[in-house]
Amino acid sequence: MTEVDLMDPRRKFYLVTGIILTVLLSVVAPAFAQKAKLKIHVSPKQAFVFVDGAALKQGSCGGIFCTIWVDPGEHTVTVRNYGYAPESRKVTMEAGKITKLDVSLKPEGGPVSGPWGRIQIKGPTHAAVLLNGKTPDYFVGHVDEFDNSFIWQQELLVHPGTYQVTVTWWGKEIWSGPVTVKANERVIVKVNQNGALKTKPWPRLAKLTSPIPRFKAGISTTRVAVAPTTGEFSANPTSVKCGQSSELSWSSADSVENTISEIGKVGANGNQSVTPKQTTTYDFTAAGPGGIVKQSATVNVDSSIQASLTMSPAEVRYHKVGDQVVEQGSATLSWSTTNAQAVSIDPLGTVDASGTRTVTPTPKQAGFGPVDETDTYTLHATNECGGSATQTATLHIVGLIEQAHVKVELTSIFFPTNWPNRRHRDNGLLRSQKDALNKLAQTFVDHHKIAPDSRLVLEAHADRRGSKRYNQELSEWRANIVKNYLVSQGVPADLIDVKALGKTQNLSQNEVKQLEGENPNKPANIRHWVDEVLAHNRRVDTVLTPDNLRSTPTYPYNAPDVTIIHMRPTPSLSKVKSAE
Repeated sequence: MTEVDLMDPRRKFYLVTGIILTVLLSVVAPAFAQKAKLKIHVSPKQAFVFVDGAALKQGSCGGIFCTIWVDPGEHTVTVRNYGYAPESRKVTMEAGKITKLDVSLKPEGGPVSGPWGRIQIKGPTHAAVLLNGKTPDYFVGHVDEFDNSFIWQQELLVHPGTYQVTVTWWGKEIWSGPVTVKANERVIVKVNQNGALKTKPWPRLAKLTSPIPRFKAGISTTRVAVAPTTGEFSANPTSVKCGQSSELSWSSADSVENTISEIGKVGANGNQSVTPKQTTTYDFTAAGPGGIVKQSATVNVDSSIQASLTMSPAEVRYHKVGDQVVEQGSATLSWSTTNAQAVSIDPLGTVDASGTRTVTPTPKQAGFGPVDETDTYTLHATNECGGSATQTATLHIVGLIEQAHVKVELTSIFFPTNWPNRRHRDNGLLRSQKDALNKLAQTFVDHHKIAPDSRLVLEAHADRRGSKRYNQELSEWRANIVKNYLVSQGVPADLIDVKALGKTQNLSQNEVKQLEGENPNKPANIRHWVDEVLAHNRRVDTVLTPDNLRSTPTYPYNAPDVTIIHMRPTPSLSKVKSAE
């Protein structure tokens, strides 16, 4: 046996205990040496201490300062007791040093009326109890204040309803869950049994008909009466047009947090102007230990736009001769809109919401001839709420744009079948067609004196009979014989361009029928439309540039030599020469 085995049992116990304590102190002492010590005394003694938002412990230690070990650095120490105004202090603590705080809270809030229900909590006696939130603002007391029913009367009284109960200690959440309480009823929450609930009648609460203090404590009794959270919320007006505002008004009592959707956190009472862009429901929530109140207010937004656009008169005249505008009519464009924030009219641009504008249109066409155009004015109205409206008005422009100089007698020249030809390229231009070219030459020469950029284009055609190559040559001969004749009548050759089109751009039968319908000299009866189509395509059209005016291929039925021109077979040289 060793000496230890022979040692007295009591001495042996003390020896072992001393060894254990020595080991523990060697481990714990260095850790505590790195901590800062907060010594705090609170009043009332039931008040609870939170450090940096974490619930730590009751602040009373039998009338002396309580010790709380914390990490060195800056901390926010908050002391709370329901029914009292909380107090927070920022303190900077150093490792191994003591910081003392003596905090006395002042009562706030008046007595509260029932009906009442009771929440009894069984769990860690020093844990903090929070209702409807998890920040210190929702603190109502600690478990030890709410866990006796007979001798000491320690109770938590609330209005009937459902409460989210949270039990937390030393910054750790022990349990959290909903608890529903009815009037004159006691609900027992067994925290150590995962929040098991047990409900019992508590009729004596019905006797509490008078308002009772929010906090009352005796030597061994505590009663906390939680005031119900209340709130009111409204919008005025409830219907607005786009761009108009509505005033939100709210008030709450015994609330910790107040929020409005679309806005965020707000004060307990206030009002705010809102200008929604669409129908919006604003949800107001007031939350506190005494409950969560939700109210809504809807602001209906009318985004519709009413718009009108009119033109008077709807038609104006325009007449221009050369460079001089002889007549140019005007019209009044009138418009109106409501509930619009941006208004424009194409092609005028941005305009006021309502108004009038005098418009004096100028035709878009650059060439000479009849004017028949329509200008369209389109109103676009929008607002920031998504509303839009479109209206159109038209202005019809009629009239004439003509040259100030001599009118050129443009004419289409027609030829007999297969004339001119390879052997007789200077024959085939008959007398009636020369007469037409005489007028063309004279008027063009006079016209060119005033319009020196003017030119003549000769577009020569052949009917569909024969090969493509032959018809191409035939149309060249026809263009050249017309050009040569015009030159002989005084038209400078360098002012004449020719286009030999062969049979590539023949008039169709429908086109010929349309021309015949407009020809005052057409025969009473047309026997063979094939012959008419062939005859119409044996021609040279004249075009005046840059005015882009062209001759109309009106067939010369009233010409004395029309029989030769119209013949389907090729007329003889003698017949052609006799008609030249």
